[in-house]
Amino acid sequence: MDRKDFIRASGLGLGACFLGNISTFAKVIEPEEALRKIDASKKKELADVALNEAKRQGGSYADVRIGRYLNQSIATREKRVQSMASTESYGIGIRVIADGCWGFAATDVMSKESIASTTALAIAIAKGNARFLKEPVQLAPQKGLGEQSWNTPIEKNPFAISVGEKVDLLLSANAAALDNGASFVNSNLFMINEQKYFASTDGSYIDQDIHRIWPNFTVTGIDRSSGKFETRDSLSAPMGMGYEYLSAGQPYTIDGVNLKLFKNRYDMVLDAKEAAKHVQEKISAKSITPGKYDLVLDPSNLGLTIHESTGHSTELDRVLGYEANYAGTSFLTLDKWKSGNFNFGSDLVNIVADRKQKGSLGAIGFDDEGVPSQQWDIISKGILVNYQTIRDQAHILGLKASQGCCYADSWDNIQFQRMPNVSLQANSQKRPVAALIKDVEKGIYILGRGSYSIDQQRYNFQFGGQLYYEISQGKIVGMLKDVAYQSNTQEFWNSMADVADKEDYRLFGTFFDGKGQPSQVSAVSHGSATARFNGVNVINTARNIG
Repeated sequence: MDRKDFIRASGLGLGACFLGNISTFAKVIEPEEALRKIDASKKKELADVALNEAKRQGGSYADVRIGRYLNQSIATREKRVQSMASTESYGIGIRVIADGCWGFAATDVMSKESIASTTALAIAIAKGNARFLKEPVQLAPQKGLGEQSWNTPIEKNPFAISVGEKVDLLLSANAAALDNGASFVNSNLFMINEQKYFASTDGSYIDQDIHRIWPNFTVTGIDRSSGKFETRDSLSAPMGMGYEYLSAGQPYTIDGVNLKLFKNRYDMVLDAKEAAKHVQEKISAKSITPGKYDLVLDPSNLGLTIHESTGHSTELDRVLGYEANYAGTSFLTLDKWKSGNFNFGSDLVNIVADRKQKGSLGAIGFDDEGVPSQQWDIISKGILVNYQTIRDQAHILGLKASQGCCYADSWDNIQFQRMPNVSLQANSQKRPVAALIKDVEKGIYILGRGSYSIDQQRYNFQFGGQLYYEISQGKIVGMLKDVAYQSNTQEFWNSMADVADKEDYRLFGTFFDGKGQPSQVSAVSHGSATARFNGVNVINTARNIG
């Protein structure tokens, strides 16, 4: 083994802590093992064991999720590989209703005997819990769909790309940053493949193969004379795509500022090169003067604000208080929705939930209750019109069917209500980003996600970013730093005064949206075009101004 091969191989099997939805049952595998498949007919045979046993034991409903969850991560720093990990988790989760109550059990022993006994355990749990039940579970109707399949439409399977090629990409990005003045750089590549099989007593048998990928880095620049340092994270977005995402797509620039932004494809090496230049600019950039500013927010920044203030606040279980013990509640209580005229934002604010959007992290064919993917309005012309629901919540809103928002991050966790893609719609009229900037007398153009905080009701918040540019009299005049904007959800969305058109529409996303007890993570995207918000309060986050 030569030195280059040793660098590639060192640390293989380590670093699982960098991965997302890792089951406690996950095991380390060789990378090539990820390419094998389990025949759908075999999964159907095993699923039928559970469904038949649930009926025999008195269950009124049962569903089965057979999951094979594959994760691969590679982490590098400067010229070396820090860790690599390939893991697999395979097992079955069985959910039942007996005596009007839910029960759940799971196993990674995939024999018919084990599956039957696990189903019996789920039934026993349901019947035991039913003693404390105040009202029985009400499931929205769901027609049996027979045998179905859905695959993420990828061009290149990331798990089929050699570890060496992926390491070379990360080290090339690191080299580009170092060659352009960076002092330090860390880069990572995360890949997830969920091979999920769902079956239910309704008569559905659904086989899905879901891929997600996330390249990212952090570049640090240090001024040795002053000891000051600045960082810039990648401007990539995790995507529901294959390895084709990591190709040299054509970046587009914003007038008046040295930026190269990416849409649908991501050039990691080019972004690392630009990041190294940006951190040098940030060191000497002017610290912000606190006050009221018009904000022009790029999708790479606005996506997190959409996620926290709009995505979470419209989760029905949060609205109902089911998450109060852990992750909070929501100010968007049912009375506001029932009024039919609650003012969430300006009439430019159109927020849509969408499980179908190609390339998004939340794109699936069917949720973890076998409900087909859907699209629906949450905020329409600034008015709250809907929430996010699953089968046992739909009746609360008077809906005749679930909206398909049920998800579990592993076969050994029970599925529950999770956020779909929640996105701000672009301007239907031609409106380039330059036009938004041109109308600003005193403002800040913000890109990339930074630190943030938001209260338990998803109302009062503060958000930072990665890059900040001063806008004066309709022109970008230089870089700023130490910026964070403060507002509350309703005030912020009512200050939205303009939005760019679909040519600028891009996806933001996260692999690690946490929720529930025990905590689970989910992957979700938030699309938007660049938008302008007038008169937002901005604070200075510097520890030492001057």
